[in-house]
Amino acid sequence: MQHGFIKVAAAIPPVSVADCSSNTVQIENIMAQASGMGAEILCLPELAITAYTCQDLFQQQLLLEQSEQALLSLIEFSRGLDVITLVGVPIAWNHSLLNCAAVIQHGRIHALVPKTFLPNYKEFYEARWFTSANNLPDDCHIHFCGQTVPVTSKILFSTGRCTFGIELCEDLWAPVPPSSALALAGADIIFNLSASNELVGKTAYLESLIETQSARLVAGYVYASCGFGESTQDVVFSGHALIYENGRRLAAAPRHTCKPQLVCTEIDVEALRAERRMRTTYAACYAAQGMPNFHVVTLDARPAADPLELTRFVDPHPFLPQGPKLAERCEDILSIQAEALARRVQHTHAKTVIIGISGGLDSTLALLVAVRAFDLLGLSRRGIVGITMPGFGTTGRTYTNALHLMETLGITTRDINIADAVTLHFRDIGHDASVHDLTYENSQARERTQVLMDAAGQTGGFVVGTGDMSELALGWATYNGDHMSMYGVNASIPKTLVRHLVEYEARRNEDEHARQTLLDIVATPISPELLPPSEDGEKILQVTEDLVGPYELHDFFLYHTLRHAFRPSKVYFLACRAFCAPQGTGAYTTDVVLKWLRTFYQRFFSQQFKRSCLPDGPKVGSCSLSPRGDWRMPTDATVADWLKDLDSLGTEAPQA
Repeated sequence: MQHGFIKVAAAIPPVSVADCSSNTVQIENIMAQASGMGAEILCLPELAITAYTCQDLFQQQLLLEQSEQALLSLIEFSRGLDVITLVGVPIAWNHSLLNCAAVIQHGRIHALVPKTFLPNYKEFYEARWFTSANNLPDDCHIHFCGQTVPVTSKILFSTGRCTFGIELCEDLWAPVPPSSALALAGADIIFNLSASNELVGKTAYLESLIETQSARLVAGYVYASCGFGESTQDVVFSGHALIYENGRRLAAAPRHTCKPQLVCTEIDVEALRAERRMRTTYAACYAAQGMPNFHVVTLDARPAADPLELTRFVDPHPFLPQGPKLAERCEDILSIQAEALARRVQHTHAKTVIIGISGGLDSTLALLVAVRAFDLLGLSRRGIVGITMPGFGTTGRTYTNALHLMETLGITTRDINIADAVTLHFRDIGHDASVHDLTYENSQARERTQVLMDAAGQTGGFVVGTGDMSELALGWATYNGDHMSMYGVNASIPKTLVRHLVEYEARRNEDEHARQTLLDIVATPISPELLPPSEDGEKILQVTEDLVGPYELHDFFLYHTLRHAFRPSKVYFLACRAFCAPQGTGAYTTDVVLKWLRTFYQRFFSQQFKRSCLPDGPKVGSCSLSPRGDWRMPTDATVADWLKDLDSLGTEAPQA
């Protein structure tokens, strides 16, 4: 299992009603295509061999015999293919008829999975022909297609790379779908062979069902519903081929087409399993349900492609939603931050909040949140005290932006130059001010924190921290300097998102002067401004991303380390797919990705001591580094094995 990815396919062949021979040809063509695309498991629609709309023809002996002969042909056709094929077929059993999914591979039929819930309302009347899986004995086997095979809905299939289960159409619509038990019993992926007719508005509802069920189960969900060629006597089948993973749609085929449809992509089983392990409720639910015994069938695993040919999209900015959702997400995050800060102001009866305003992104975001919080509480913005503290590295650009921003937002402004105080401190500890080392930088950061803390005491308020989650991950903060505050509103905001939040506020600000100031702050290079600027005092020479690496890379690394607990080699693989040419953005070469990934792990492990004593701050997304929340890690853990995993990698981009 290369990096845990399983390639799956959903297909919709055109059908001819009750013409099993014609349908078999269409299915064989799709099986060959799916196998050629490297699919490990192929899902076809419900009753694809006969067509779903045969009605009382299902009671005809000829159709049942022809469908068995057609399945025999497909079994023989599968002999030379590695793909596991799930195809719908009617099965006669004990004076009854079952609506089944046949699981075939390498010239064998491994099992028949009957439908549990039969729709018998409105346009559906399946109970006229079929019986439910609930009517079967626990250990039911039948002789079919020359083999004795299990017939049960309580069955799982294992390839060694993944475990999957099957439900059919209406099963998904039930209050308690069979897929719930299948997933709790170990199924990583659910396949649904379906025949869902088209109605106005039904598609959106159907997709919400699949999205929700895949998210609830933390599973892959592959859905194939019949399309062109089904009878249009009373209803229309437009065809749905959908692939989801944990609530996220990975692939979909167009509807309302006469052509065969085949979608193929990869489901990250490793990510699903990691998520389930983190959600301890999952195991607790399994124990509480008293799960029945599931029969497990072992199938042959398709030989893994080397290198892995990944076709699914890898988002280079996983913390950022795409398109119109970005504005909605920004508004939600800012509202969460503002509500959190408002509650802290109310609870502490604070007269003021104190924020150090540098003219950079993080302090700007903290100030914007404070303004929202005070507006929410109906308090005067004059209770927000913004203090700009120019020092040895402050440029004219950031200093001017800090003053303009505070002025346009109508807060209380204080301007305290720290140069003299820091120079005196250098004299006291015997430090040469011409030596621009760590002491030179940290003294400024700690002096600023002292000013803020004492100003809070002066005014009956508290200090609002400005540091973001990316800085905390890398330890890019001075311990007990900018690292410390009374409440950190940006603690779970990654740097890539900070920029978008500030830009969002700029776009919606009606004050043109404020808007232009915010946009200039967005355009300013990220820097702590602790080292002297250019001779004219205008150009920042200490650029953070030149020193620790691009934040968009570090945020990508952070997301997949925290959210999915991936090993470094997989994070590298995904990063190359996202950022390196020809498949990704082309922003970085593979050796650059590897260089900064090593830096990430080295800093992430070594800087945990700063995260272990973080002040309070609100969690706003799926990831946080709070020692009271998402992340508890020993401060003396060793990074050795993580770096060894990277040592085994070359710098050539993996095929993706």
